[in-house]
Amino acid sequence: MLSLHTNNAALSAQNSLTRTQGNLSTSMTRLSTGYRINSAMDDAAGLQIATRLKTQTSGMQVAMRNTQNSISLMQTAEGALDETSNILNRMKDLATQAADGSSTKDDQSAMQAEFDSLSNELGNIMTNTKFGGTNLLTSGTGKLATTITFQIGADKDEKMTADFTTEMTAVHDKIKAAADQFDGATGAAAAAAGTEISGADATTGATNANTTIKDLSDAIDAVGTMRSKLGAVSNRLDHVNSNLSSISTNTKNASGRIMDVDFATESANMTSNQMLLQAGTAMLKQSNSQSSLVMSLLQ
Repeated sequence: MLSLHTNNAALSAQNSLTRTQGNLSTSMTRLSTGYRINSAMDDAAGLQIATRLKTQTSGMQVAMRNTQNSISLMQTAEGALDETSNILNRMKDLATQAADGSSTKDDQSAMQAEFDSLSNELGNIMTNTKFGGTNLLTSGTGKLATTITFQIGADKDEKMTADFTTEMTAVHDKIKAAADQFDGATGAAAAAAGTEISGADATTGATNANTTIKDLSDAIDAVGTMRSKLGAVSNRLDHVNSNLSSISTNTKNASGRIMDVDFATESANMTSNQMLLQAGTAMLKQSNSQSSLVMSLLQ
């Protein structure tokens, strides 16, 4: 039907052009941002899923940093205890030498002086070993003298607890018992009990020195036990970190499949929409020329 008021062909062309322009704008937006979903209108359900996955991934990234920081804390403490073992071994050597009848009084006095100096350094290590400004080995108040809770995941229930209380108490008690055998040593026991050690001078006789050998052996064993537990906890945290890395990678892949645009497909869509836009514009021009046919009937 020829009509001056209604041009069905032009209206159809206009509707088609509007849809094509919208699709072309969407394709260009996706190609410029790299995302398939740039607003909730693009994919409401997909946006909700991707947002949840992104939140989980972000939390796991923080948890991975937590595990690395926790491992560093363990390694700091383990390194200090390694030096403690070295000192205790030297102290045991001195006690063993002092227990021998061939040692003179002057020899024993020299051994006593070195033993006291080593004991003081033990106290320094136990008191001043810190991580991030927090004491690690101090008796009662150190980080490793209490139960530690590690946050190893993005959810509130993803926690790991490590209790070093028993092992840390044994370390302090055994070191104090060994150092108490020597007069004037102030280190480890001062850190543990807050008072200067003043026990019997082991260098005055083989009996006291011999007792100190046994006490030092017990102290070395206690330190070894503590180091072993630190290593076990560190290994577990390392496995946690590896697992989090795997989960995070797969979760990012899932989120990417939802959010990221397929450039090949979207480029083809954009080209198709550009051609449709050109064709629609041409047809709109042709449809508008139909109104002139009405005028020809009136001539």
